[in-house]
Amino acid sequence: MSGINQISLLLSLFQGSNPSTAIGAASSGSSFLDILNSVMPGSTVSSALSGVLPDSGLSVDGRNLSLFDPESAYRMMTDINQREVRYQGEMAEMSDMQAWVTQMQTAGQALSGLNASADDAEIRTQLTGFVDTYNQWIDRFDEALASGGVLSGTQAASVAQWELEQSIENPFTGAVDRINGMTALGISIDPQTNVASLDTAKLETMLAQNRDGVVRTVEAFGQQFARSAELLNSVGNFIPNRLDNLGRVIDYIETNRSALQSEFGLGDPANPGGALAQALASYRAMQGTKS
Repeated sequence: MSGINQISLLLSLFQGSNPSTAIGAASSGSSFLDILNSVMPGSTVSSALSGVLPDSGLSVDGRNLSLFDPESAYRMMTDINQREVRYQGEMAEMSDMQAWVTQMQTAGQALSGLNASADDAEIRTQLTGFVDTYNQWIDRFDEALASGGVLSGTQAASVAQWELEQSIENPFTGAVDRINGMTALGISIDPQTNVASLDTAKLETMLAQNRDGVVRTVEAFGQQFARSAELLNSVGNFIPNRLDNLGRVIDYIETNRSALQSEFGLGDPANPGGALAQALASYRAMQGTKS
């Protein structure tokens, strides 16, 4: 497959353009990495390639010596190799996040079904259980979302964490009963660690003052929290969209690997370590392949 045809296909696949439009864009000088950068933003590699890349054999060190600048082409393929494993690792983490968001939806639904006849101890137990589940979610993904983490810079992941946090901190929950959100019931989130906590003394004070209002507020919060989680996983929303884009770019690289290597060179193989290596192993397990 020629360089222009590869770029045309990628444009059509990710930008929804028709083939003629894609070929025009490719002919205007867009490189393969320009297209990857536009579809899956990441590190940018400058290409010194000129014109259409011809099909050719490779040198013993994996370079295409028939190109105007074999080293730039080789670096391009090195970057593609690295991106592939990053995208695969991200796919594994985002798939796990999707499952966790479903768990968070279930946690909200449990609160929304709070029985009005529940005694104070049961209300306290349910809220404590919710806080524990929320903190398990934070513990699972906080490192991945931090700078340098597998999900660092992934909007869908950061939005998911932010949306659920905002649901807890919404001051208008319970307004009908003159209660200023879950914070008034003792649930707060540490701005540094993102960990939630329950002040049981504050909760007991509110139960003593306005027990019916507390129950209604907890029920309303559970409904709102569950709905926020449901929307994050809904078709066309953040998490499914990111997973869809990741799947398409991973499939494209896999399908066209031989053609890309014959044109750009082999590139250095990716050598992931740490959290990315673990995420990559999870991806391969998902795919039923060996590491």
